Formats: sequence, C-alpha cells, structure tokens
Amino acid sequence: MKEISITEFLTKRFPTEGSATAFFAEKRWDGKVTCPYCGSEKIYQGKGKQPYKCSECNNKFTVKTGTIMEGSHVDVRIWLFAMYIMGTSRKGISSIQFAKLLGVTQKTAWYMAHRIREACNEYEKLKGIVEADETYAGGKEKNKHANHKLGGRGTANKTPILGLKQCGGSFRGKVSDNTDIETMNKYIKANVETESTIYTDEFSGYQELKNKGYNHTTVNHNKGNYVNGDVHTNSIESFWALLKRGIYGTYHHVSKKHLQRYVNEFAFKASNGNFAFPFINAVCLQANGNVLHYNQLIG
Repeated sequence: MKEISITEFLTKRFPTEGSATAFFAEKRWDGKVTCPYCGSEKIYQGKGKQPYKCSECNNKFTVKTGTIMEGSHVDVRIWLFAMYIMGTSRKGISSIQFAKLLGVTQKTAWYMAHRIREACNEYEKLKGIVEADETYAGGKEKNKHANHKLGGRGTANKTPILGLKQCGGSFRGKVSDNTDIETMNKYIKANVETESTIYTDEFSGYQELKNKGYNHTTVNHNKGNYVNGDVHTNSIESFWALLKRGIYGTYHHVSKKHLQRYVNEFAFKASNGNFAFPFINAVCLQANGNVLHYNQLIG
C-alpha cells in the first residue's frame, strides 16, 4: 500500500476544515445523521457552531458530540492529522513532539493521544490460526532508584500482557494481573473462536487449550525450538519487540493505569498495517461513543 505524504494529506486530502468535517461525518454516520442524545434520525442541519438540531429532543450538536473529540476546541482537520501521525509512528511519539507537530500545548497533545487510543478497540473474535504469547512490562530493578526497588528477579514486580495474532489478521493485547491457566483460558475464550488452531510456546498456562475446544500446537523455546513446520509464534513476538521499543525508547515509562491504552494503540496500528489511512478510518469508525473526559485520565 502506498503511503500518503504529510504534504498531500494537508494540501490535497484535507485542505480545509470543511473537507475534514465531511470525512469524519461520513465515517461516523454513514450518510444518516443520528442524534447523539436520543438516537433520532430526524435531524435539521443549519449553520453556526452547532449546525445540527434534533427535532425529537431539540438538542443541538456538532459532528464531534458524543465522540473522542467531544468538547475539544481543536479543529477536526488537526484531529485527523493527529491520527495520521500516530498511525505512521510505528514506535509511538512523545507528547512533546506530538505537540510541536500539531501546534498545540503538550497537555492538549497528551490528552488527544489518549482519546485517540480510547477508540483503538476491536471486538470481532479471531479465528483460523492464532498465535498466543505473553510478555511483561516494567523496568529492570537495577535501573530503578533505591526507594523504588521492590526486589525479586525475572518477571517479579512486572505487569503481564497477554497477546494474540491471527494469521493474516488482527492483533490483540490485554494487560493482566497474572498468567495462570484460568486467566489464559478466559482471555482466549473471549477473543478466539473455538475450533481455531492456536500456536504457543511450552508455557504451562496454555496446557488446557485442547480441552477447551481448540487445536493446540506448541514450539519449545526452552530447547531452542522456535519453528516446528508451520508452527511458530514469531509474529506476536515481533509485536512485543515493537511495543517494548515504544514503551522504553519513546515513552520511557508507562504506568499500569494507562498501559492498556498504549497496548491498544500498538495492536490497532499493527492490525491496520501501520498505514495512515487504514488507521484513520478504523479510529473514526470507532470514535462514536468513546468519550474520554480529562478527569478520567488524571483521577
């Protein structure tokens, strides 16, 4: 897929606020404007700051109302450009650099990025051949200040992240409290259709999958076996590598409170090929209803 340049994006694809608003409205409503307050389709369109009015509940609204952009004074065109930047930044982008590119404050850029991440969710179950793996997020104890060291080795004091990758399809990632058998079974059941084939390593958390209606095949990493015929977990492991380069190289530190949103962002980008427009389209389609208020982030 040919990637669109920033110049083309801003001068040809979305040269005006009107073109950006029309694009977002089409993605949100698919040609049929719906009231975000009562769901009515009896809408009058006029002019002014709130151009839509519902004939049922008499509320006025904009294309942003009830979406990740709700209450924002930033133009829709800049929001779409923000999605472009995030969609093409494979290892993420710091809020300071994000702010410079968008022409907003660092606080606004940080808030915008999290609101975009709020729309980075997928709900269809995976099927066919699916790779499953787990990783851990958290700094090395030796690199922490003395008053932050918790002791322990290996995965101790780190946050588990569970991951899935459908062959030729989407990625999934979930921040978890643990990686025991019950947790792994519940996660896979919620995200993968039964009778699918699941590739994993030899980790004991996956040992009951065959009894749960899945075809389960493993590779034994402990014995240096990373590929067994067509069986491997290379794709999900490559995703982990990219995610960690983002967390440690770009953001440097991500709290557990916000970690799930970062995982969602990286999984959503990977699912859409790390291309701008597939990412923008997917975010816009998911933007409706995913309102995220500032006090939810900092509370």
